[in-house]
Amino acid sequence: MRFIRKAMIGLAAFAALPLAAQGPVPAPAAKKVEAAAVPAAKSTATPVALDPKDLEAWMDGYLPYALERARIPGAVVVVVRGGQVVLEKGYGFSDVAKGAPVLPETTLFRPGSVSKLFTWTAVMQQVEGGRIDLDKDINTYLDFKIPPYEGKPVTMRNIMTHTAGFQESVRYLISSDPKAVMALKKQMPLALPDRVFAPGTTPAYSNYATALAGYIVERVSGEPFDDYVENHIFKPLGMTHSSFRQPLPAGLVPHMSKGYPDVTGKAQPFEMVIPAPAGSLSASGSDMAKFMIAHLNDGAGLMKPETAKMMHDFKAPGVGPLNSMALGFYEQWVNGHRAIAHGGDTVWFHSYLWLFPDADTGVFISMNSAGKEGAAGAVRSALFHKFADRYLPGPAEKAAEVDAKTAAQHAQMMAGHYISSRGSFTNFMSLFGLLGQATIGLTEDGKITLPALDGLGAGARDWVEVEPFVWRDTGTGERLAAEVKDGRVVRWSLDAGSPFMVFEPAPAGVNAGWLNPALILAFGIILLAALAWPVRALVRRNFKAEFALQGPSLRAYRLSRIFAWLAIGALAGWIGLIAAFSADIGSIGGPLDWLIHLLRILTPLAAFGLFATAAWHLWLSIKDKRRWTMKLGAVLLILAALVLVWVTLAFHLYGFGMVY
Repeated sequence: MRFIRKAMIGLAAFAALPLAAQGPVPAPAAKKVEAAAVPAAKSTATPVALDPKDLEAWMDGYLPYALERARIPGAVVVVVRGGQVVLEKGYGFSDVAKGAPVLPETTLFRPGSVSKLFTWTAVMQQVEGGRIDLDKDINTYLDFKIPPYEGKPVTMRNIMTHTAGFQESVRYLISSDPKAVMALKKQMPLALPDRVFAPGTTPAYSNYATALAGYIVERVSGEPFDDYVENHIFKPLGMTHSSFRQPLPAGLVPHMSKGYPDVTGKAQPFEMVIPAPAGSLSASGSDMAKFMIAHLNDGAGLMKPETAKMMHDFKAPGVGPLNSMALGFYEQWVNGHRAIAHGGDTVWFHSYLWLFPDADTGVFISMNSAGKEGAAGAVRSALFHKFADRYLPGPAEKAAEVDAKTAAQHAQMMAGHYISSRGSFTNFMSLFGLLGQATIGLTEDGKITLPALDGLGAGARDWVEVEPFVWRDTGTGERLAAEVKDGRVVRWSLDAGSPFMVFEPAPAGVNAGWLNPALILAFGIILLAALAWPVRALVRRNFKAEFALQGPSLRAYRLSRIFAWLAIGALAGWIGLIAAFSADIGSIGGPLDWLIHLLRILTPLAAFGLFATAAWHLWLSIKDKRRWTMKLGAVLLILAALVLVWVTLAFHLYGFGMVY
């Protein structure tokens, strides 16, 4: 189970995802940026001038060593300020076998979900042109219907703030097979995931919803999405080494960086991001500089200043004082400076883009490997904070305001297992949520700890409660905050790049705190029962002894053992599916459909069959007055089967639907 949990936590990092009679929903009021909402700075140093020589020397002192330690082959970094490029530089290799260096002007990287910023830019252009209303039912723009959920329509504002309510979807997400690419017109109705939250209520990141926005741009503009981006974003900005097209145009193929597991691994095939508007961009560092400069310059070349401000300055409602969504961008405060940003991860490429409007500064990094143990996350997190500490320092950090006794009580309230709003809830992929539930624990001195987050930064977090139910990490200044109702934590979230999802307490029935150990114990019992069958037969044969059970009792015993072996076979199948998905996320979206179908037949058959036959075996053992050991074994097998039945039903390990 440790392997399964580790695999599922890794998967959680991936970043795929009506009511014509109903009138438009009023837009939520944009919140004014108050000083109290800004996380206190951790740096009081005098800012260093951001000149090219100093920046290059500083970057050369940090990034080569960081990449080497992380075992990442190559990266590109771009910094802009005042409408000019301060630094654009490649580090390491774009092709390890050929020894090809990263060239910032021409080498293409895959920035993953940073691509969404181009889709949101296209949406805002259409808003400016009057062809999209941010607060109108999106069914107005579609040729199929988004089904209603709690009587409220989905709006483009919902989509751009990740509050449309769609559950996570990976069936049509990413693949190494060029044949997996499909037109948005075909994909959008085919891949439509269930909605699990009322629109506007719960942040839940959705690749599908972003692709839906791209499809709406395509429909209202009359241009295919790839053509639209080229004609209205790339060409106006002079981005000659950029494309959303998959496979890449022939002229750009020689410039594409390879992607790697790490510096010692083999180069991997070009990834096909199936919901293209959500993540299919390939771009050079120099081209990303042009895009950053345009947005920092109030959308110059792309949109009117008032449209850019509408996009950048919007603040969606969030959890407490934490970072929130703008329109498409999301906030990241550091040292008193508000950055609007977006991260992006494909399987092989890992990127981030930050814009500091108050400092007219932008930073972009992209790496061609996750590196050792996913170290790319720590590399880019450290770059963000160390860059800000040097060039954008802030005022002194204020002291913690919560007394020790209250802080200890609040920490105790936070401890437990939580489910992310970014997940699957109505299909078999909800099993991933069980195996990767977020856990808040307590340190020896009574502080909260979130182990899953430690690997995404440069070190372990030190959470100090600075106001009721608001904690700040002393190392980064990032915050964690919780909403509390009637003395119970109902949700919490983080500053650390995730205003697009929240965590809610795991209901008792699906809480990994007891259910994972129960599953381990259940399969232990089932495995012992299954192995005991042939072992006992061999022992009897060796001693030429007769089995005490005959007739119906023997049939019940044998059937219970047959279903025990089927349950073990189902477990092996799920582990194999998880392993395949961990190695290649695209494998689950077609190549392994046969296994998914088989498992969703085998699992309920094994679970219910084991329960029924074990119960039959127990009843006959009682009726025939068998030894207490046989009765106890039957009882334990029934309890193990009940755990399997519960997991099968609660996590939807059955059915034939192929949208997941």
